[in-house]
Amino acid sequence: MLASFLGWLWCKTRLFVKAASGRQRYNVLGAFNAISHELVQVTNTTYVTAETVCELLRQIAALSLTTPITLVLDNARYQRCRLVQDLAVTLNIELLFLPSYSPNLNLIERLWKFVKKAALNSRYQGSFAEFRGAIDQCLNQLPTTHREQISSLMTPTFQTLGNVAILPG
Repeated sequence: MLASFLGWLWCKTRLFVKAASGRQRYNVLGAFNAISHELVQVTNTTYVTAETVCELLRQIAALSLTTPITLVLDNARYQRCRLVQDLAVTLNIELLFLPSYSPNLNLIERLWKFVKKAALNSRYQGSFAEFRGAIDQCLNQLPTTHREQISSLMTPTFQTLGNVAILPG
C-alpha cells in the first residue's frame, strides 16, 4: 500500500491524488516499554505469523530486563497459539490478552496511530522503498525528534468510568 492517506483539501477544481497500483505489504510488529519508552520491533514484507511473534518475544527476552515482563496483546489467532504461549512461558514473559474489540486499552495502538499521522498522512510515497523508509525513519526518530510527543502520548493512563448512573429506559 503506497497510497497517501488523504488530508483536508478544499479547491474549486477536482484534484487527483497519485497512488501506486498494486499492493505490497510492510508489517511492523512492535512492543513498547511504557516505562523506558523503548520500542522493540520486528518487520517483514510477507505476513505476521506465530513465528513473527516468537521472534519479537526472543528480542524482548534478549534485553535481559530485571523486572517482570508483561506483554499486552490483542486476540489475533497467531498470538494466542500454543507455540507463542509455550515460548512466552520458557522466556518468563507474561502474556496479557485484552478483551475483544478494545484497541483503546493497548498502548501500541496509540503509537501506530502516531506513526501513521507523522509518516504517511497527506504524503505521496513514489515507491515501496520510500514508503518503508518513511515509516522506519519515524520509528527511528521516536527517542529523538518525536521524544516530547511520545512522552505525553504513551502514558499508561486510561480513562475510566467510575460510578456511571444508568439512565432508565
